Amino acid sequence: MIAAMERATAQLPADVKVIPGHGQLSNLDDVRAFTTMLKETSAAVQKDLDAHKTLEQMKQEKILEPWKKWSGDFVKADAFIETLYNSLTGTKGEFLKHN
Repeated sequence: MIAAMERATAQLPADVKVIPGHGQLSNLDDVRAFTTMLKETSAAVQKDLDAHKTLEQMKQEKILEPWKKWSGDFVKADAFIETLYNSLTGTKGEFLKHN
């Protein structure tokens, strides 16, 4: 997803208006900020994976707390941690129903 966001951002005009599936009308700076958040949260999960922490430990430690402004009704922090964990470990996991 990060690579796709970076490719899309490189092709968008500076004055673009982005209509997300969830949330408010956005602009190029918002897309860049979202991409940065994806990179940072992925790195946070990878760091804990490298430290041999379990998914449950990551959830209990609330490792995504610094990015809580991105959490909302659609995707809760624990579900996002699990999504990142599954992506980084290649775990298929169960379908996570988001609100």
